[in-house]
Amino acid sequence: MSPASIRANQRLGLALAAAGAVLFSAKAILAKYQYRYGLDALDVMALRMGFSLPLFAVLAVRETRRARQRGLHITRRDLGLIVVLGVLGYYLSSLLDFWGLQYVPVSLERLILFLNPTFVLLLGVFAFARKVARREWIALALSYCGVALVFAESLRIEGEHVLFGSALVLLAALAYAMYLAVSGQLIVRIGALRLVAYAMIVSTAATGVHYLLARDPAHLLHLPAPAYALALVNAVFCTVLPVSFTMAAVARIGAGQVAQLSALGPVSLLFLGGWLLGEPITALQIGGTALVLGGVLLLARPAANSVPLPTDDRE
Repeated sequence: MSPASIRANQRLGLALAAAGAVLFSAKAILAKYQYRYGLDALDVMALRMGFSLPLFAVLAVRETRRARQRGLHITRRDLGLIVVLGVLGYYLSSLLDFWGLQYVPVSLERLILFLNPTFVLLLGVFAFARKVARREWIALALSYCGVALVFAESLRIEGEHVLFGSALVLLAALAYAMYLAVSGQLIVRIGALRLVAYAMIVSTAATGVHYLLARDPAHLLHLPAPAYALALVNAVFCTVLPVSFTMAAVARIGAGQVAQLSALGPVSLLFLGGWLLGEPITALQIGGTALVLGGVLLLARPAANSVPLPTDDRE
């Protein structure tokens, strides 16, 4: 490739990473709008997964064919991990996140979720005896001080229900951090897009079972028309496209730069929440957001984003 082509490819990668970060974060805005039509977290989750399932099924078929052409096969152990990851990372984490969004502003929700790299780091410390550098401890302190500032301000403005909502979002972030920690080596073996497609299909099945056990599925057929439109936008533009954009960006500019550009998510939601939802924006929220972004960006390196799994040569 010529230098001009390389620069153009890098600019495209940057644009895709930025768009993916903003679009993925915007699902919180859409969920807030859906709640105004009488939906709850399980309704939003079921519609999102239902509309995105065909697209992820197509992606799974394509990636499976490519893997077979390269002679890559999935072991029984891999299949078991995919089921665990699908339930943990996309079903449980997303359900807790949408549930928490019923009680907290979108700016606080995104900041708590943005702490994922710090949770992965702490998981590595306590579960895998990972050594932590001094810079990483500083990053952790900055991040949690920032969230504490935004949480205190949201508690003052929104009321005590922020406590419950924040706890739910925190649990969602922990569940997704466990997904990230376990998925590291699996991504290497079967590929990122293939793993995401399989995990999303498992998550859709888990969501369907939950809905069947909790309520009459016919309820989903009698919702207001705008609720379906918002769900379709959520599925396509805030679920499938961000995943595709992020993977394409990693291929062009690397995981490090993509991780840094993910900081656009919390920043965009801080202002989108104020513009579209009328959520207040204060100096403390801006300052806390800046601290969290600074801390997490210090951790934006591969060693802080995955915990290796022990290999098993018996498969």
